[in-house]
Parts: sequence; C-alpha cells; structure tokens
Amino acid sequence: MGTADIAIASPEKQQAGKHRRRLGVPALTFMVIAASAPLTVLAGGVTTTLAVTAVIGIPLSYLLLALALGVFSVGYAAMSRYITNAGAFYAYIAQGISRPLGVGASIVALVSYNGMQIGLYGMFGFTVASLVNTKLGLAIPWWSPVFACISIVGLLGINRIDLSARVLGVLVGFEFIIVILYDCVAFHAAPEGISVAPLQPASLLVNGMGAAFAFGIAAFMGFESAAIYGEESRDPEQTVARATYTAVAIIGLFYAVSAWAMTLSTGPGRIVAVVQKLGADLIFNFIGLHMGTFVGSIAQLLFVTSLFASLVSFHNAVARYFFSLGRESVLPEVLSRVRKSSGSPYIGSFAQTAIAVAVVSAFAVAGTSSGMGTMFPVLTLFCWLTNAGAMGLVLLMALVSIAVIGYFGKQRRRPGLWTRVFAPILSFVALGTIFILILTNFDVLLAQKESNAVTWILPAIVIVPGIIGVFRGCYLKKNRFEIYRQIGQRPGAGETLGSGMHF
Repeated sequence: MGTADIAIASPEKQQAGKHRRRLGVPALTFMVIAASAPLTVLAGGVTTTLAVTAVIGIPLSYLLLALALGVFSVGYAAMSRYITNAGAFYAYIAQGISRPLGVGASIVALVSYNGMQIGLYGMFGFTVASLVNTKLGLAIPWWSPVFACISIVGLLGINRIDLSARVLGVLVGFEFIIVILYDCVAFHAAPEGISVAPLQPASLLVNGMGAAFAFGIAAFMGFESAAIYGEESRDPEQTVARATYTAVAIIGLFYAVSAWAMTLSTGPGRIVAVVQKLGADLIFNFIGLHMGTFVGSIAQLLFVTSLFASLVSFHNAVARYFFSLGRESVLPEVLSRVRKSSGSPYIGSFAQTAIAVAVVSAFAVAGTSSGMGTMFPVLTLFCWLTNAGAMGLVLLMALVSIAVIGYFGKQRRRPGLWTRVFAPILSFVALGTIFILILTNFDVLLAQKESNAVTWILPAIVIVPGIIGVFRGCYLKKNRFEIYRQIGQRPGAGETLGSGMHF
C-alpha cells in the first residue's frame, strides 16, 4: 500500500476505531456459550451419546472434559494477554512453533469452523421442517428454512458485533432458563430416586468410554473462540481470559448437571433403552408431560433458536479468520476489508455465507436421490461436518498447547512454570488422547455399522488442506519473505479489526 493510500485510509481508520472494543466479559461469554449451543447439546448431543455408547457415565465425562479444557485454558488464556489477533489459533501456533505450521493451522481452522457452522444447518433444517409439519401440517423441504436462515445470519455478520452479542445473549438466556427448569423437574420426578451412579467412575470406565469422550468434546467446541474477538474486546488482556475461564466452567457444570438430570428423568437402568427409542424427543416429551404442552412447544422453539445462536457465533468466527489471513496476505487481501459503518469484516462474512450456500445446495441436490428420507440432513450434513470440524479443532488445541511452551520460552517476561510448561504439557497429553479417540471412533461418531470411504475422507478434508498450508508457508518463506515475516504477528496500530479498507 502506497503513501497516498495510507493518507486516505487514515481518517477511515479513526472512524472505524469508534466501532472497536465493544465486547466486555458478559457479552463475550455469551457469544462463546452460544457457539456451544447448550440446549442443542442436551437434546441432541447427550441423547445421541447415550444411545450410541450405552454409557451412563456421561455426566462424569463432561466434568473430566471440562477439567482438561480448563487446564488447556491456562496457557491459552495466558497467550491471549500477549497476542491479540482475530486468527487466534493461527497466530498462536505461528508465533509459538513456526510460521509455516501457523499457515497450515489457519487452513485447518477455516475448514473446521466452516464444518461446524455449515453442519449445524443440517440439524436446523430438519428441526424447522419437522416443526412446521407437526404444528401446521405443511410439508416443506429441509433446505428451505436453511437458506432463509443463511440470509439472516449473513445480515448479522456484516453488522456491529455487539448487535450479534445482544441477540445471542437473549437467546442463550432463554436456553438456560428452560434447561434449568427441566433439570429441577427431572430431579424432583426421578422414578428411581436421586442416584449418583452416573457420576461414579465405574459408570464411565466401560466399553464405549472412548466414543463417549469423542462425542463429548464436540459439545464444548466454541468455548475457545473468545480469543478470536480479542481485537473487539474492551480490554483484551483481561476480557478474553476471563470469558474463556467463565465459559469452560459454566458449560462443563451445566452439561454435567443436565446430563445427570436426563439420566434420572427415566432412571439409570432405563435411560439407554428409552433414549434409543425417543432420541431428541426425550426431553421435549418430558417437558410436555410434566410442565405442560405450551412449555413443551416453547422448548422446541428454543431448540431452534439454540441452533440459530450457534450458527451466528460460528459464522462470526469464520469471518474473523478470513479477515486475519487476508490482512496478512496469506489469503487474498480483499478479505481484510471491513465495513465503515460497523467495523465488521464484511468480505469474510460474505465468503462464509457463499460457502454455506454452495455446500447446502450440494447436499440439497444429493438428498433428493439418497433414499434416507427426512433424516438425510441430520445423518449427512450435520453428522459428517460437525464431527469433522470438532476433530480439527481438537487437533489445533493440542498444537496450541505446544505453542504456549514455545512462545513463552522465547520471552523475557513470562508467567510461572505451571502456566507456561506444566499445564500445556498436561493439556497436550489430554487433547492428543482425545484426538486419537476421535480418529479411532470416527465410524461410531458417524453412526456407521462399519467403516467406509466417508470414514477416511472426512478427516482428510480437514487435515490435508492443513498440510498444503504448511507447504504454502514454506513457499512464502522462500519466495515472498515480506509476507512471510508478518504471518501471525501482532498487528500494529490502526491495523486491528475495524480498520483498513471500508465501504
């Protein structure tokens, strides 16, 4: 960019600065929790895990996963105080391990977050189409509400981030209310009494434990996204860390208690058989029976809004990764453009919307001849992409654990040994183990009776582009060093989110 360009952009950067630093700890925490979609996890994730694994120790697995992710957050949150970059995983790995690996990590992050976001459209479309059919007697294709939702999500994506935060805050608040009511009634109505069996190690240390952890980690995905919004946080050195710790604690405890309540709602001895028969309808049938059909209908509606909140949150994460990579010329620089009126990365938002439209369109066409009936979007789009995305994010978190050690090993001012060495080592071992469990149980996660080509193609779709990204980083080092040296580096004044090129 020449001198003239800088002179022209400067007033716009000053204007855009008004739109930055909008997010405090509560708003950021809500955005993080929204990505994890609490009601979706309870109605869809917990029921699926119980049905597939027949492990009643699911509540304990959530507590252990929260502990592991809490240990991971020690180093991760410490890095957030030193590195403020919208491409969080990318920047951390680039500065803590190597720039080429950082480029590879950025591609894995883009594929994974897109997978999580677009996969959720499968569940959203199926749920809305089913509700419309049940309540209004109208048979609509699953993809019609999806395309409408993509438009709304895209509209929020190009507007101010605090608008998304307010919308998500309201939706997540209602989710918590309905699930807390469910938990209270479930504990009160437990036919076998209050049993602590689901919290005992003997209930978890059985066949299927590996698959239970593999399923469970997907429920937490999104908690790590706080660092992505560092450039838009009021005090990134404190806000990101506090939001991350708060989200892990709330999500872990919330999931464990709610999964325990679900187990007690029919009794530990019957829960597996019942959930295998009813699936996600278990919670809504229970609410309708014990709290009335009106509350049951509200719960079903909140299930839809839970999915919507998660879609918005993951969309924003993808848009900011595009922005970060465009700003540093790893991807086309056009992706670094931000909207003057809101400071949002609108080209990154458009890019994510276009990818979602393309992928959903492909699945809509494929679904017409699949023979899977109405469950097609759940069994394919949702199941395939969200599991592949979760696998990629777990891999990135394991790499970030190593990056924490590498980064602080080069700093003069650094935190204590627990933060920069011991906690990262423990989290690398835990997350590396979970990554292996996901790979070895991938056919189980896809509800396959035996492995087939899809079992291997989906992980490859996440990992292979990352390997290509590493080679791309090596190419930049040799041939475009002016780009290579700024990979993953802390942006200078006026180059953070909300500045640059506008319309």
